[in-house]
Amino acid sequence: MIINRRSFLQKTGTTLSGIALSNSLFAFNSKLTDEYLPLFDVIIVGGSYSGLSAALTLGRSLRKVLVIDGGTPCNMPAPHSHNFLTQDGKAPLDIAHMAKQDVLKYPSISWLDDQVTHSELKDNVIVVETANGKKIRSRRILFATGLKDIMPGLNGYNACWGKSILHCPYCHGYEFKGKKIGIWGDGNVAFHYALLVKNYVGSLQIFTRDVTQLEKTQREALSRNGIEFIESTVKELKHKEGWLESVLLDNGRTISLDVLYHRPLFEQQCKVPVDMGCELTAHGLLKTDSKQQTSLQGIYACGDNSSFRSIPVAVATGSTAGAAINMDLAITDF
Repeated sequence: MIINRRSFLQKTGTTLSGIALSNSLFAFNSKLTDEYLPLFDVIIVGGSYSGLSAALTLGRSLRKVLVIDGGTPCNMPAPHSHNFLTQDGKAPLDIAHMAKQDVLKYPSISWLDDQVTHSELKDNVIVVETANGKKIRSRRILFATGLKDIMPGLNGYNACWGKSILHCPYCHGYEFKGKKIGIWGDGNVAFHYALLVKNYVGSLQIFTRDVTQLEKTQREALSRNGIEFIESTVKELKHKEGWLESVLLDNGRTISLDVLYHRPLFEQQCKVPVDMGCELTAHGLLKTDSKQQTSLQGIYACGDNSSFRSIPVAVATGSTAGAAINMDLAITDF
């Protein structure tokens, strides 16, 4: 049977539920058995900020929703999150836990700890298969599955990622104002970072493999603003418990740094929507319209997998997707 937060509280009472809550907010996860596979209005794949935002909108619309989450959020390495009203400076996982607790107050929303491995359309119904062998049916599906960053294999990089190697100045730039800042990148990416972070700097240097990838006007602008660009390959990152101390270059030079901005390559964390035939943009994101619907009818996407990477945007696109799916179902049923 499916157990959600409300039925759990009704059956066990507040004392037992309080004990469960003190151990883990995830004690309220719904459990799905092979003997009972109902038709959901919506399956949401991914239970972080964007997926939970969509679930909240749908739950308040009395839609029968199942959230399936594999427990691998992209921002897991980051110790703190910023630029999100009412939650500035809190740990990302703490924000997600509080959001999950809010969402599971609604009795039509259920939760499953699992990973979606396959999905297809059969007789106008979406059938989802999971890693644990479950087959679940739904009228619509929303992928809020995020992205997977591809680490460059540089010594010291993984330990610093999300702490002192950053990809977003809006999320973490303020905390490093006045510090020694580096940018690791080529061409337009490096120049774009320089535009954004110059306002924060005590000092700023760009590490690039090929200076010629910067246009002449870009190099002139960088020099005019006192920004040094160093043509060299980064060989190693020296750090202490993930907090950057210096960068070692292939020419033997060591540069003292407090923070390094870098945009690693990424891929879709979940390949299922692409396998279903959903189109990607030139940047590798799921292509969606203004209602967060992908190139396939009835299949939606929200959050980092299809938009600018930030918590506020993830929450906003999740809410948009939830409202659009509810309207889609309302029109279908009316």
